[in-house]
Amino acid sequence: MVGELSDLHAALEADELVPCFQPLVELHTGRLCGFEVLTRWQSPSRELILPENFIALAEANGLIGHLMQQVFSKAFAAIALLPHPLILAVNISPTQLHHLTLPSQIRNIAEAAGFPLNRLTVEITESALFNNLDRALVIATDLKALGCRLALDDFGTGYSSLSHLQKLPFDELKIDRSFIDKMTSVRSSRKIVAAIVGLGHSMDLITIAEGIETEEQADMLLWLGCDQGQGWLYGKPARIEDVPLIVAAPPHPRLMGLTPGDGWAVSSLEALPTQRLAQLQAIYDGAPVGLSFLDRKFRYVSLNKRLADMNGASVAEHLGRTVKEMYPKWFSVYEPYLLRALKGESMTGVEVIRPSPIPGEPDITTQVSYQPAWDEGDEVIGVSVAVVMAVDKDRAEESLQESDDRQRYLSELNHRVPWIMDENGNTVHMSAHWTSLHPLNKNYVRNLGWLEALHAEDIEPTMKMMRDALSSGNPIDLEYRVKTLDGDWKWLRSRGNPRFKPSGEIIRWYGSVEDIDERKQREEAIAKN
Repeated sequence: MVGELSDLHAALEADELVPCFQPLVELHTGRLCGFEVLTRWQSPSRELILPENFIALAEANGLIGHLMQQVFSKAFAAIALLPHPLILAVNISPTQLHHLTLPSQIRNIAEAAGFPLNRLTVEITESALFNNLDRALVIATDLKALGCRLALDDFGTGYSSLSHLQKLPFDELKIDRSFIDKMTSVRSSRKIVAAIVGLGHSMDLITIAEGIETEEQADMLLWLGCDQGQGWLYGKPARIEDVPLIVAAPPHPRLMGLTPGDGWAVSSLEALPTQRLAQLQAIYDGAPVGLSFLDRKFRYVSLNKRLADMNGASVAEHLGRTVKEMYPKWFSVYEPYLLRALKGESMTGVEVIRPSPIPGEPDITTQVSYQPAWDEGDEVIGVSVAVVMAVDKDRAEESLQESDDRQRYLSELNHRVPWIMDENGNTVHMSAHWTSLHPLNKNYVRNLGWLEALHAEDIEPTMKMMRDALSSGNPIDLEYRVKTLDGDWKWLRSRGNPRFKPSGEIIRWYGSVEDIDERKQREEAIAKN
């Protein structure tokens, strides 16, 4: 170990600080997408000294800028010469975020090496932002103006990560290796990773896992929807002279892919509470149609095996890839509908004719449903797609009773109050939890009996909105008051969507009721003040 300041001065004078390059890999393809630059001290004995033995010394003595200049210039020059659109990711020291000249220093180093800054990702650790957020925002904005991408490193280990994500213009989220190391054996770690991936998707950020060492970890990350990864599974930090060999090597072998039967859930659904996850997974796998969820970039976040079989590829091959990447010949047909769904439009019964995935087979006629998915802020975060093959239309119709039975079973487990209505608005099924809300028993609320539980002022507007929804097929979204067992009035919100025949006729409505009484009370209190 080297710890003397004089040794570090001598090393900088002798140009002994060098970059090493750890591969960054796209998880669903195994393809190399770039490198993270890691600083090493090349001692006279040819031994590479790790940064924990000298970085703190450089920071404490004002040498970190000189060190950055030496390492970055070598790294930029090495990658700029490669005929491949690889990116570089570099770490910024916490002390460097105190210097507003940092962006111009990085620009000058890149220009001297001929390295375009749109291929650079600057990684900032959470600890670097502590008590320095305002200055960091100025520096981050300047780096973005230069074309750099920004990554929040070691996510989940700091104290105020969510405020950092909200205030700084990050493009990527790096999951700390401490969670990756335990995710296959410790369920809480897996839940945290799934939650971070889900957060990244919701904020349109690329998620990168650090410290991947096993195929099992890589498989699980792929299922959770993580985009990229790095670690010893893909390669240890390499010297400059070894980089061309890494670039020329074939992609990391494709993952075999796991199935839900292996005990792992599809994509970021793992972040949901266990009971809800099991319910959703059962619906997904048992559905008589092909189902998928696409994020705002039209990447497959999740899909069931039925749709994968329709498309002629495995589930694992879909995850993380866009519709255009998977099916470039079909995408022009789907794109207009997907764009409309992103704008909030719900479409059902869209007939799409596409080539068969099997050469020589006739074209396939499908019925496709596109439903926008909304978050709590009423923003569209993705598109839910359901596909029925023409030969499956009659089978789908016959499965209606089976679907109703499944919905009834799940409704008894749900924390909300699910319901099923027929095409005329008559209640076919209401969860047993309904009786905990008001005196009407379960049998009495069938057909239109549930309306008698409503406040007198709410019956007429509720009926009007119901009639409008039943005639138009638009989603149901109602707010009304019902009398509780205690004789008080409670505000509820009922939402539901229709299920259509291939001909476009409504055959069922599925929805749920949630308690919004506290929200309405807060709104009334604010209105009075």
